[in-house]
Amino acid sequence: MTFPKLPPRALGAVLALAPLLAACATASGPGETASAARAPATVEVGVLAFNDFHGNIAPPKATVSWPDGKGGTVQVPAGGAAELASAIDGLRKGFRYSATVTAGDLISASPLASSLFLDEPTIGVMNRIGLDFNAVGNHEFDRGRKELLRVQNGGCAKNTLREPCQLEQYAGANFKYLSASTYTEDGTTLFPATGLKTFGEGANKVVLGFVGLTLKDTPTLVSPGGVAGLTFGDEAEAINRAVPVLEKEGADAILVLIHQGGAQADTSDPNACTGFTGGILPILAKLDPRVDVVISGHTHQAYICQMPRANAHPLLLSSAGSYGRLVTRMVLEIDPKARRVVSASARNLPVQSPAYATAKGEVANTDLVPIQPPRADIAAYVKRYTDAASAYSTRVVGHLSGSAPRNWPGPDSERKGGPLDQLIADSQLAATRDAGAQIAFMNTGGVRADVEPGQDGAVTFGQIFAVQPFGNTLVTRSFTGAQIKAILENGVGEKPSPSVMVPSANVTYTIDRTRPIGQRIGALTYDGKPMAMDATYRVTVNSFLDQGGDGFAGLTEGTDPTVGGLDLDALEAWLSAVRVREVPKVNRVTVLG
Repeated sequence: MTFPKLPPRALGAVLALAPLLAACATASGPGETASAARAPATVEVGVLAFNDFHGNIAPPKATVSWPDGKGGTVQVPAGGAAELASAIDGLRKGFRYSATVTAGDLISASPLASSLFLDEPTIGVMNRIGLDFNAVGNHEFDRGRKELLRVQNGGCAKNTLREPCQLEQYAGANFKYLSASTYTEDGTTLFPATGLKTFGEGANKVVLGFVGLTLKDTPTLVSPGGVAGLTFGDEAEAINRAVPVLEKEGADAILVLIHQGGAQADTSDPNACTGFTGGILPILAKLDPRVDVVISGHTHQAYICQMPRANAHPLLLSSAGSYGRLVTRMVLEIDPKARRVVSASARNLPVQSPAYATAKGEVANTDLVPIQPPRADIAAYVKRYTDAASAYSTRVVGHLSGSAPRNWPGPDSERKGGPLDQLIADSQLAATRDAGAQIAFMNTGGVRADVEPGQDGAVTFGQIFAVQPFGNTLVTRSFTGAQIKAILENGVGEKPSPSVMVPSANVTYTIDRTRPIGQRIGALTYDGKPMAMDATYRVTVNSFLDQGGDGFAGLTEGTDPTVGGLDLDALEAWLSAVRVREVPKVNRVTVLG
């Protein structure tokens, strides 16, 4: 690969990335086509992309898998806004022209340092990085439409239980949210459907056209009250409608930023496309062949795919995992005279951050990829927020008898929750006894992190905040036993919920997906006896579920609602009520098939 002439300081930044840039130019592994030699009349444009950042402004103490060159893999510590900024700055210097984009879930479900401040610091970081466009993701709606509009436009209007503008006057995002398939009451899109970025001039001018959108199922993934009045349309239909609009506006290349994705069967190589499946595939099958690139997200998986298409060049599909641990370096060769993309290739590159220690040992750095030096201005900005959050984060709230993972061991663990889900359900039942609660349920999708206590079993507020960062309240309603069973059946019915309803300790049941719809829930017990279908029970869930979240619409039909406190407060109270809280050891939901 050749580089334009650069001053020594800029050249040094590029050379620091030389091993990875060389790989980009020469590798042609699974899912990637080697870059073609540039035709004289083409213009090279770089696109730098990531997705599902989720407010991880500080290094998340997480890794990415990377080939070790010996047939195995190494775990690379990765992530952090200051490190991501350095990686992007270095990669930009390899291009005369470039754009930086993301595919949704930039904010929410965030660590304390960002979420405590309504993710204002995440937007501040992205303004400093120089983001151009972000597709609106489902988590962007976690705090509701009004708050999302404030995120874009700025200001200090209070739309949530938390105070805005705690550390600075919030000015809004310098980049644009795009939402081609999210419609308001009058049929217009909530944010612009498309955006353009232009490079060069005259005969060599090239224009990138972007379409941004979230997945159609967003209303089942967020609190319904937060998206009231909005309609989420078919993704392919919205994209295809935008294509001729972009062409009319002069776009030479059309790129989709979509918050939907898939996964590889083998996740060890972030630049492969092995056994690819997922919700993005039926959307791709319906796309206008004039779409050149799809930058995806939502699944938190990494992949680079060249998707074959009849009567059209392959479609380049990418995802950079999550939390800013990877950045996708994409190269487009564009013929401005023919107004078309000649070639498109991409590679995911790790954003290696400092080594860190865990209870199981140190996660060390590797010399297989560069260690990214934190960009000083962003590091200082992030430190301001992490320091402000530290008093909350390090406070010990209780002690556990051992690890509390989200999932039980085993191949079907994701389908039935784990000890931590049960611990949360128990805490919510205890917190709402005064409202007459007899049962509590927790949705597995609402549990965002495991809890690994300190050596003395200590659990901090920062840890439980990572588990439940949404600020949901608890709601208790009355249901018959028959209604409870119907709600559980609905979760494993024709349109299965992404979550399992994990009960408090006094309830157990089985799931058998081999049985007919409506007959998949069995052995439903309350206090060790079959639940009475004609009896009435007071049931507590979080406010997300109470509004029909995760597709459990039947929860809105309960009577005599009582609104309680925050779910996080309930968990803290449960942990602090005894010297050591025992972690549940027996599963309450048994999956038979």
